[in-house]
Amino acid sequence: MLLALFQWLGHDIRAFNVFNYITLRAVLATMTALAISFVVGPAMIRKLTVYKIGQAVRSDGPQTHLTKAGTPTMGGALIIVSIAATTLLWADLSNPYVWVVLATTVGFGVIGWVDDYRKVVHRNPKGLPAKVKYFWQSLIGAGVAVYLAYSSTLPAQTELIVPFFKTVAIPLGVTGYAVLTYFVIVGSSNAVNLTDGLDGLAILPTVMVGGALAIFAYVAGHFYFSRYLGLPHIPGAGELAVFCASIGGAGLGFLWFNAYPAEVFMGDVGALALGAALGTVAVIVRQEIVLFIMGGVFVVETLSVMLQVASFKLTGRRIFRMAPLHHHYELKGWKENQVVVRFWIITMMLVLFGLSTLKLR
Repeated sequence: MLLALFQWLGHDIRAFNVFNYITLRAVLATMTALAISFVVGPAMIRKLTVYKIGQAVRSDGPQTHLTKAGTPTMGGALIIVSIAATTLLWADLSNPYVWVVLATTVGFGVIGWVDDYRKVVHRNPKGLPAKVKYFWQSLIGAGVAVYLAYSSTLPAQTELIVPFFKTVAIPLGVTGYAVLTYFVIVGSSNAVNLTDGLDGLAILPTVMVGGALAIFAYVAGHFYFSRYLGLPHIPGAGELAVFCASIGGAGLGFLWFNAYPAEVFMGDVGALALGAALGTVAVIVRQEIVLFIMGGVFVVETLSVMLQVASFKLTGRRIFRMAPLHHHYELKGWKENQVVVRFWIITMMLVLFGLSTLKLR
């Protein structure tokens, strides 16, 4: 929106042409999303408190969590509002990739909102039934996958890029690419949702992974940089750096209120949306494996749940004291902020390792 205005003004005043640079708009997007979060956040928390939209806490979990009961939830709506408003302000709205990631984020956010609303307003502890939730996730994920697959115009857009190997790329074809895209989007969405169980645990890793994907998006969209670094050139993908920057700003703004002890929780409305957003950006810039590496904490948390369920059904025994994994460490005696900060540190190392694939090929 603002880009179009500045481009029009740039015809007469050349100074406005500086806003054509993606890097500048990415910085401004981060600052704008952060500002929106700071301004809207307190009012949203007050409203959630007034309407008694509070978190329910499981009695079979860590006893320290009982004090969290009643803390406002569904705060992820603040993140989505910040991301959407910032993206509409600073991104190039003629770019179809911008609309794809934005629609995916909002779509998954709506699913999470309905789930949260049923839990905290209708007092239904199950929220949206798992089958219904998965159906709608699958519908949106499949729709995005089909659109991206059939709108691909370059062979590189349907190849699975293997990091650390400059010439290794697995051709997937349109069908294979669509299937992979579906699983990455839906899987990422649920992985972030499972990780969101402690104050600040999910949001900062999301910010770090989103920031790294902004770099990959910028490189993929730049012909010379992508050629120099041996990455596939995806025309138009660079604009996603602005979207990823808005995730960073909105996430940091939310962390201000979500840091221990949290004033508000993200809820499914935020977790499902953010996970889907990361997955969608990753498939567009052809970095699914790198996302798997950088989001290692999300992956391990998801695997812990899968292993726990499988072990209990097959043997009647549990592998972990409680799943997801962060609760296991709490029950082992780690304090909540210890678990959170240590998982942050692990994510930071994994993100740096993922970024190293830009050059180590």
